Amino acid sequence: MIKSLAMRRRKPQISFVVCVYSMVEQAMNTLFSLSTDYQRGVDAGDYEVIVVENESANTLEPRDLATLKGNFRYFLRKETQPTPVFAMNEGASHAKSDNICVMIDGARMVTPGIVDNLLKAHRLSADTIVSVPGYHLGDKLQQEAVGSGYTSETEKALLEKIAWPGDGYALFDIACFSASCSAGFFLPHSESNCLSIPLHLWQRLQGFDTRFNSLGGGLANLDLYKRACELPEADLVSLPGEGTFHQFHSGVTTGGIEQERRRKLLQEYFAQYREIRGKDFKPPNKQAALFGVIPPNCQRFIRYSSRKVIHRNRANP
Repeated sequence: MIKSLAMRRRKPQISFVVCVYSMVEQAMNTLFSLSTDYQRGVDAGDYEVIVVENESANTLEPRDLATLKGNFRYFLRKETQPTPVFAMNEGASHAKSDNICVMIDGARMVTPGIVDNLLKAHRLSADTIVSVPGYHLGDKLQQEAVGSGYTSETEKALLEKIAWPGDGYALFDIACFSASCSAGFFLPHSESNCLSIPLHLWQRLQGFDTRFNSLGGGLANLDLYKRACELPEADLVSLPGEGTFHQFHSGVTTGGIEQERRRKLLQEYFAQYREIRGKDFKPPNKQAALFGVIPPNCQRFIRYSSRKVIHRNRANP
């Protein structure tokens, strides 16, 4: 009993903010992957998970959330605009720790060492920003795979094949890099769907820019990543041995919408970025320091990443 009370009083070292909208099954997979039943080398006192859900006809059930082991808090809210940025900023405002880790898409499962390695990386310096590479489940980007018949049932079969969640690192065996991380480990990325920022830097950035009010948030997440990377004092660290894995759902750009509609939507996103920032979007030209252990399942992505660098160097001698 005394140990339990001490754990509750201990200040968490990192606050995960996870946004959810109409994705019950996928969100529960994500949240389980953030639970203490799945994460290795940490306990419930080390971190908290703040779940912020924008109300829909398909919301999480309190009884399901109650099955998760760890330090979870849940906020259900109404939203009048089709963007998650307000929910993310609200979730961050409830954080009790000195590091804010934002996961704007609640349909992204994570590997079992994410919490432990984020905490270790943050100890490198007070200004360390930690990024986790992103993947899509399946052998090609889901916005492409859906045209070949990829469905939620296809994905369930893949997860059964690796007996997830038995070994969370087996997710690498059934995944490919997301578009924003397709440059591999050794070249700059344009985004992270698991980005951890020290609180004092989060406050300087003022969180997500709420002017990104397009469907799904537009380039809000890319904008935050770019602004964080370009802070002069920021030290960018990436965890190549960990990952976030996008599950198929009715996502704005990955959920199987008609290709022409998707193309026009992306044009609107980039146009809104130009309107807000006064210039075209360009990914930050900042190479991350790599931190952590590479599991065997991830070795093929090391090879892929090396080939990307070799190809770039040959193209630009």
